[in-house]
Amino acid sequence: MESTRSKIINLLSQNPDIYLSGQEISNLLEISRSAIWKHMKELEKDGYRIEAVRNKGYRILESPNKVSENTVQWGLHTEWLGKTIIHKETVTSTQLIAHQLASDHADHGTVVIADEQTTGKGRLSREWHSAKDKGIWMSIILRPSILPYLAPQLTLLTATVLADVLKKESLLDPKIKWPNDIILADKKVSGILTEMQAEQDQINYIVIGIGINVNHEQNDLPIDVQSKATSIKIETGKTWDITKLIQNIFVTFEKAYSDYMSQGFSIVKNKWESYGYRLGEKTTIKTFQDVQEATIVGIAEDGALLAKYNDGLIKKVYSGEIDWFQNH
Repeated sequence: MESTRSKIINLLSQNPDIYLSGQEISNLLEISRSAIWKHMKELEKDGYRIEAVRNKGYRILESPNKVSENTVQWGLHTEWLGKTIIHKETVTSTQLIAHQLASDHADHGTVVIADEQTTGKGRLSREWHSAKDKGIWMSIILRPSILPYLAPQLTLLTATVLADVLKKESLLDPKIKWPNDIILADKKVSGILTEMQAEQDQINYIVIGIGINVNHEQNDLPIDVQSKATSIKIETGKTWDITKLIQNIFVTFEKAYSDYMSQGFSIVKNKWESYGYRLGEKTTIKTFQDVQEATIVGIAEDGALLAKYNDGLIKKVYSGEIDWFQNH
């Protein structure tokens, strides 16, 4: 359920150039004027600069340059995504908190955001290094009415959303490496981890974890990944507003998700293939069964990778690691 403070944030952000009287806010939110005053003081503690004028009301003059529930919701124009935000300074993993919240019936579209993760989770139980205040570390709770075997499609949808936002905001040329990496200049800038709790024919919930290296300098990255990881700042040479990037991801994700639920996977498939990293090039595909050479040709309707092997057959790959030839 949306908090009273986030409702106040939404009211003020929708009317940035006019004063809203305490009585107006009281009537709209059905709370006392003294409660409103207390909420305004809490917002000031969070770094907001609020102007209060007798006989006129309140307006926010400036929002703080930091990530919080309030700053992300200030000016956020979504219908359901991010209406409930749990922000933490330091966590072990946003995925773990999101699973707990989802098990306790958290709403569809609830988001957990952290400034830092001490044991961030990546695919195949790998660690994701999540430096404090340098990137986007968050998990989104979804309750889609799709069959469990289609859940991997949401990983691919999320990848297209991140690629769209990066391309629009940074003017760079992001690529998607199957199944869950976003690539800039042949280096990983973002990863996606999709986990779910489901029964045989019904998804109870899905948690989509997103990690993006935003304002890392080269020496902020662990030495062992500096040759294969990057950040938006490293590639553009400028510092980015993390809050605005999160808001752009939410808006873009909500629309893409709505289109997917109403139109199916084909729109995601086409967009994913437009961003596909090294499509048409020869690779080594490592699965649990074997290691073979193949050429990536696209993705299937169920989200599997389509690979053409040396025997000429195109096969689906549902889980594996891809290594490119050339100088990779």
